Amino acid sequence: MKYIDEFQDPQLARRLLDDIHATVTRPWALMEVCGGQTHSIIRHGIDQLLPEGLELIHGPGCPVCVTPLELIDKALEIASRPDVIFCSFGDMLRVPGTGRDLFQVRSEGGDVRVVYSPLDALRIARENPEREVVFFGIGFETTAPPNAMAVHQAAEQDVRNFSLLVSHVRVPPAIEAIMSSGECRVQAFLAAGHVCSVMGTDEYPALADRFGVPIVVTGFEPLDILEGVRRAVHQLESGRHTVENAYPRAVVPRGNTAARAMLDQVFAPCDRGWRGIGVIPDSGWRLAPRYRAWDAEYRFSVDSITTREPAACRSGEVLQGLLKPHECEAFGTTCTPRTPLGATMVSSEGACAAYYLYRRLGGTTTAPLEASSVD
Repeated sequence: MKYIDEFQDPQLARRLLDDIHATVTRPWALMEVCGGQTHSIIRHGIDQLLPEGLELIHGPGCPVCVTPLELIDKALEIASRPDVIFCSFGDMLRVPGTGRDLFQVRSEGGDVRVVYSPLDALRIARENPEREVVFFGIGFETTAPPNAMAVHQAAEQDVRNFSLLVSHVRVPPAIEAIMSSGECRVQAFLAAGHVCSVMGTDEYPALADRFGVPIVVTGFEPLDILEGVRRAVHQLESGRHTVENAYPRAVVPRGNTAARAMLDQVFAPCDRGWRGIGVIPDSGWRLAPRYRAWDAEYRFSVDSITTREPAACRSGEVLQGLLKPHECEAFGTTCTPRTPLGATMVSSEGACAAYYLYRRLGGTTTAPLEASSVD
């Protein structure tokens, strides 16, 4: 299968690992800023194949996980209303708010529907003109363009019973916030290839120069990640800090110009709260003023929401790379996919979910890289 089997080749993985082992002379800490990469790293045991002292830190790369609790509680309140059809991608239904989740709202009679595109929600709105249809628009720059297109089409078609509950976040401000933290140990970044396929790479050189960190745009298959690590450690060992594109089959410097134009038209930058982290300036998008009529936060009166995070949940430390999931006292005991304390345990890109799936029983790696283990 093109771009799958080729990028899980054990012999090529061994060659990359040999190069990494031959290059590294001192400890280094690299952060991947993508939950999909985190799952690939843990599933294939990539972190366990690297030289001793070369650490992969899992960053806030799961958009579901960083969606602020306040906004999830607003979603729960809106979804509970009898005149609302609330649409969402499936991975949001198990994310805990204050005391409940969207599955519970649905069990209590709320019309909560799983859709596969925001355009599905727009179609539902056209088919149900007597109901308010709300789509929960979350994600990094990758999922923002289709959500922008849905709002654009709703305005073009004058579909007034459709609205978007927006929780979009942006990667470059998150990198800036991480590097500005007094507790930061990160010395290089593996940037998310799918984000850069939309936005390009032109926001990253200033960050690499300002903080003196290599940034390597990386894909999601084992060889993609190993190549990203290889390039990053070569830069670190030689004292360089530039932006490299190790994912050229999907990423070009300017990204997807049509998607970026749609984002510029529909969204406006804003400060955004990140669950477990706090507010990061200019790290999110909201609907631009001309599209305010399709903004669910303005349409529904949910400003009086109060939130309460579980005291035992340390997902904020996990999202900041300060704690590995298995180091949390609640991991696998009081916090499981069936009884999650935080979104990192139930999201398909959450770091805690990855550790629960692939490390809970002491497993290390799956078949594609078994032949690549280093003596």
